[in-house]
Amino acid sequence: MPRKPRFKWAVLPVFAILIASLTGCTAQQAARGYLPGVPGITNHTDRITSLWVDSWIVLLGVGIIAWGLMFWAIIVYRRRKGDKEIPPQLRYNMPIETLFTVVPFILVVGFFAQTTIDMQEIEKPVASDYRIEVIGKQWSWDFNYTKDNVYDSGLQLKDNNSEAELPVLYLPVNKSVEIDLVSRDVIHSFWVVDFLYKKDVFPGVVNKMYFTPQIEGTYMGKCAELCGEYHSAMLFSVKVVGEKEFAKHMNDLKARGYVGQLTADPNDPNNLNRNNNLPGDNPEVRG
Repeated sequence: MPRKPRFKWAVLPVFAILIASLTGCTAQQAARGYLPGVPGITNHTDRITSLWVDSWIVLLGVGIIAWGLMFWAIIVYRRRKGDKEIPPQLRYNMPIETLFTVVPFILVVGFFAQTTIDMQEIEKPVASDYRIEVIGKQWSWDFNYTKDNVYDSGLQLKDNNSEAELPVLYLPVNKSVEIDLVSRDVIHSFWVVDFLYKKDVFPGVVNKMYFTPQIEGTYMGKCAELCGEYHSAMLFSVKVVGEKEFAKHMNDLKARGYVGQLTADPNDPNNLNRNNNLPGDNPEVRG
């Protein structure tokens, strides 16, 4: 009886290409490992992208080799029809065992070294043009612009609010920025998605981020640490603007009376905290 042609395995690459096309994937997205944003948003994003993509290339290469050898051994050393005896069992093979020990060691050391180099470069303190204090609170954000001695206080996003009412962090383009992160109540996490970097925000501890925004635009930010009932509403926006627009926003804050600096003290009456920051108008909810 003639064997039927086997086309099912040939369909897999076609199916994969079709899925990629239908999901709107582009060559640039694939080259960046499907990370959000575009190249060069900050002075660190390309380094983070390179670490991500290079790691996947190495891991996929190792996986292909390992699975290939596995299936090769299964096919070549399978028990064939007519075999009556169990194939001889090898107790050990010194070259193979050495290979299985040395190769993973080299991979682990290489990944560790590259990650350490990149993290040291990203976390390295630098003399910054601007220092901005970001205060996390249930469930919004406050921003202190220390150089201009002004602040902006965010209110929690209500269920029916638009993104236009989110707290907005302004950053000047092509100027180095130091972000000081502190929490007023519980642990939060400051995450600007397209910046490809986030950092936890602790009560009583100041964490720092150093970077230079390089592309003007509006970027979505959120809390990436489960912090209570309205965690999903703890959103904000980041606007990277030119120096003139940044200076205009600082003057607007002064004109609105937002002069001075907010504190991380939860008992400070000048701060908008959880009890006066919840959605709705129920006085029992607002305390």
